[in-house]
Amino acid sequence: MDARDGELKKELDATLQARRELGEEYESALIDSFLEKVDQRIDGAVERRVRRQIAEQQMTVARESKAPRATDSWGDRYGFAIVSLVLAVPLSAIGGSLGHLPGLLVTWLGIVGVNVAQAARTNPGLFTRRGGERDGDWEG
Repeated sequence: MDARDGELKKELDATLQARRELGEEYESALIDSFLEKVDQRIDGAVERRVRRQIAEQQMTVARESKAPRATDSWGDRYGFAIVSLVLAVPLSAIGGSLGHLPGLLVTWLGIVGVNVAQAARTNPGLFTRRGGERDGDWEG
């Protein structure tokens, strides 16, 4: 257990003690206050992870001065998708709790946008017509 876990445990103990002293009429406010602190902690953890990932990506790009590969390996493509989905869980919780449905929608639009950008980067012809097709080539 690190120091932050100890602080959170102290906050929970203090919240429970305050509830005992103040009674049930303050329960909702006390719970909201504690959950806000938990949200802040989650926000900080997500922010640290995102910053770490960005720093790692920047270091990788700096080391590899060559252009990105046209096709990444299977692990690169699906690894990105898995990391995206893992980060989607706390980001959805944060977006939903702070912004309700609009916050959740913005969060998922961002997640989808990042994945579409990654797909376009790894597959340059993904969103363009292939094979010289032109309008009217289809007989229907």
